Amino acid sequence: MATTSLKVRASSYNPEMDEAERASRDEIIALQTRRLKWSLAHAYENVAHYRKAFDKAGVHPSDFEELSDLAKFPFTSKTDLRENYPFNMFAVPREKLVRVHASSGTTGKPIVVGYTKADIATWSSVMARSIRAAGGRAGMIIHNAYGYGLFTGGLGVHYGAEELGCTVVPISGGMTERQVQLINDFRPDIITVTPSYMLAILDEFKRQGLDPRKSSLKIGIFGAEPWTNAMRAEIEDAFDMDATDIYGLSEVIGPGVAQECVETKDGLHIWEDHFYPEVIDPETGKVLPDGEKGELVFTSLTKEAFPVIRYRTRDLTRLLPGTARPGMRRMEKVTGRSDDMIILRGVNLFPTQIEEVLLATDWCGGHFILELTRDGRMDELTIIAESRPESWDGRGLVEHAERITAHIKNTIGITAKVKAVAPETLERSLGKAKRVYDKRPKG
Repeated sequence: MATTSLKVRASSYNPEMDEAERASRDEIIALQTRRLKWSLAHAYENVAHYRKAFDKAGVHPSDFEELSDLAKFPFTSKTDLRENYPFNMFAVPREKLVRVHASSGTTGKPIVVGYTKADIATWSSVMARSIRAAGGRAGMIIHNAYGYGLFTGGLGVHYGAEELGCTVVPISGGMTERQVQLINDFRPDIITVTPSYMLAILDEFKRQGLDPRKSSLKIGIFGAEPWTNAMRAEIEDAFDMDATDIYGLSEVIGPGVAQECVETKDGLHIWEDHFYPEVIDPETGKVLPDGEKGELVFTSLTKEAFPVIRYRTRDLTRLLPGTARPGMRRMEKVTGRSDDMIILRGVNLFPTQIEEVLLATDWCGGHFILELTRDGRMDELTIIAESRPESWDGRGLVEHAERITAHIKNTIGITAKVKAVAPETLERSLGKAKRVYDKRPKG
């Protein structure tokens, strides 16, 4: 959905695109073909896992001649990365690494990724390109509220912002009251943060009696979790800013794999000179044509330390032709993950579907959780949605909740109980929002 620019007007916006962003589709395809040949050979020759996996599948890097040949090569999964913990997926000696990052490891061993000096330069470049595509320019102040440390978000944005020539405020996550204080005192132009935590910052503005529309923020770059266009509209209207989506994941490089352009806001342009995308049927693994929705898969084209070949992201999207950057395809906003999908009495459901319904109301501020329980043999879903302060009646907004229950039944096809709770009842996310609490008995 292309929403109207608020503080950054498309008519006055100069993309200042680099050579790759100006390239034609044919030029991008030729570049990808050359770089894929190198990346496949680099992974095969230097990573035992890839050599074993390619040999088992009966393929060799020399079998790759054109982009369609990539489908012959095996997928890489998160399980593969965990089984090679910590350093066995690296294609360079450990001494050549200048940085390692890792996932939180909440569902198993952490995923460890590494970077050479050249990889850091590449990451800084694509992240700078992303900030520029969102409307950022040299000299602007960036309030970076992504987490620092082993999480790639904070440092990825930080290095890209410095590469672009911005002034970085490295506040990281948490301390919401202080976040608002520094936004008011330092007057940043850009904020980078998860969209769910941006709602917490909005709540703090209101708690302090401050008008967020009068803040200095002109641009928001939001990612690390699925979010809807309804949430975009909520944030843009509240802050009088342009809110754009950014995509990345540690396994591929970190933030900066794809970015929404402020002049169109119609999906995220993938920086295809460094990352080759495919969309597959998550059940069969078959490559789907552009325009069909499925699971996003990435192959790195230029990474030295940690090449990834056909990595299954589990994110659900579709590929579309380029617009603001015609040579590079877009990915539609991620609607959810194949491993986050809730199957409730035979119906597939994603948290973003519930978010869209709730944000269409005038009483819910966007904070909600989904609780899954089991009553006998039947699975039950309870949607616990937090009221805005001005809407709370002290009795649970019963009529409003019942209307949402009916709407979800009629549009999504599931029966869910909606429970409205008082403002500031639900725990605030400092990073990625945890939406689903599965309390069903195991086994």
